[in-house]
Amino acid sequence: MAAITYLEEPADVRVALAPPRRELLTHLREPASATQLAAALGLPRQRVNYHLRVLEAAGLVELVEERKRRGCVERILRAKPGAVVVDPAVMSAGDEQARFARLQDQYAAEHLVSVAADTVRDVARMQAKADDAGKRLLTFTIEAEVRFAGPGDVHTFTDDLTEAVRQVVARFDTEGGRPYRMVAGGYPAPRGGDRS
Repeated sequence: MAAITYLEEPADVRVALAPPRRELLTHLREPASATQLAAALGLPRQRVNYHLRVLEAAGLVELVEERKRRGCVERILRAKPGAVVVDPAVMSAGDEQARFARLQDQYAAEHLVSVAADTVRDVARMQAKADDAGKRLLTFTIEAEVRFAGPGDVHTFTDDLTEAVRQVVARFDTEGGRPYRMVAGGYPAPRGGDRS
């Protein structure tokens, strides 16, 4: 399974999003040296070296090998395999008090987005740590699609689902056991199943 590179610092996100570095990351899906990248992109090798050092410091590229050539050491780098996940909190700004006020409504879209963002942050952090330790992070996902006859059915469904989950949780919840966070949410499915 490919590792996750988790970015939670705004400075690291800026590093990844800068146009020349995005281009370098694209080319570094395959291992390459600064000389090869400079030739492919038509940039001075010194400039490419600078951007590579910044990307390496941010943990976005890794050293694959070092080769001796003409009395110098040529470093071969590649983009870290797997997904790059940005902590959603980095991309959002604003009044924290207003954010928490929105969380009070379980039917608010803002609440669903906030819970999903927290889930992305938590799972990405733990997956990155598990990858570093060579371990597997045990998670589970339940997905379903339901067609409601009317808007009021959403509330009844939510109440029934909440009670069903409460009963299952009560059956499995064990004092001193490993806690898991379970999230259930619903939103209108994109028309025609188009998620792009």
